[in-house]
Amino acid sequence: MTTTRLVTVAPPTKRRSRKPQAADAPPPSIAPGPAARTFGIIALVVATLYFLVPVFWLVVASTKNNTDLTSTFGFWFAEPNLAANYDSLMGWTQGLFWRWVGNSLFYSLSAGVIGTLFAVMAGYAIAKFAFPGKKLAVGIIMAGLLLPVALLTVPLYIEFQALGLTNTVWAIIIPSAVSPFGVFLGMVYAQSSVPTELLEAARIDGAGEGRIFFTIVLRLLGPAMVTIFLFIFVATWNNFLLPLMMISSPDLKPVTLGLYGMMSYFSPDKGAVMLGALLGVIPLIALFFTLQKYWRSGLAAGAVKG
Repeated sequence: MTTTRLVTVAPPTKRRSRKPQAADAPPPSIAPGPAARTFGIIALVVATLYFLVPVFWLVVASTKNNTDLTSTFGFWFAEPNLAANYDSLMGWTQGLFWRWVGNSLFYSLSAGVIGTLFAVMAGYAIAKFAFPGKKLAVGIIMAGLLLPVALLTVPLYIEFQALGLTNTVWAIIIPSAVSPFGVFLGMVYAQSSVPTELLEAARIDGAGEGRIFFTIVLRLLGPAMVTIFLFIFVATWNNFLLPLMMISSPDLKPVTLGLYGMMSYFSPDKGAVMLGALLGVIPLIALFFTLQKYWRSGLAAGAVKG
């Protein structure tokens, strides 16, 4: 006699479908909640408006005359006066405005390239070599970070006057290229981005220190160099007190000093000054848009060890 066993089969359970996670999304365990995400979006919007609203106001103000600047709404256009402002700008500066922009570009590029190279060289040497007085050198660099640049302007003027270098391009380039902050960044990046094992392997293969630096180290510190270059470039472009003390010839003035002279004139054409400020900041905007990819990676290059 055979017995039949009844086997009950449970219905299949439905699996919860998981949404595909984006490649750059954080893990769910550390992902921000809705409140944090909303607060972050609001903070970003406020920061964006904080930086873009003055630029928009500058664009609007550069198209107005003195009367419209005080009698019309500040954040919208009035009767266009752009051509007259440009003619006034060129007339007051005696055609030297674009020369001043070129001077600022030359000073900033020269100081940025020279200062970046020396900052990376010094930072790499401090990070990877042992030499007498290393702690003292680091202490001097850290002390230099605490000193405001304006405090050193008068002593620098006295030194350059004794050397006969005032009213020359070197009076702007040399002080601007010396950057304790750039040396500090170069040291931090070299400590985290340049493996000591790689340097030892290159020395075993017979490479000299100069070849190691220019063929290996500079490539590893590329993003860091872009960051240092941008800091020195912007600081040199915006520097006002140093050119005011060092430069007296109109042909050597940067754009910041030239526009200051226009504003110090009795009853200046403010619309023309605003147009000059707008045209003078365009190279900075173009530079940041060109190098922003390398700058973002450079800011994070020294944050993680290994």
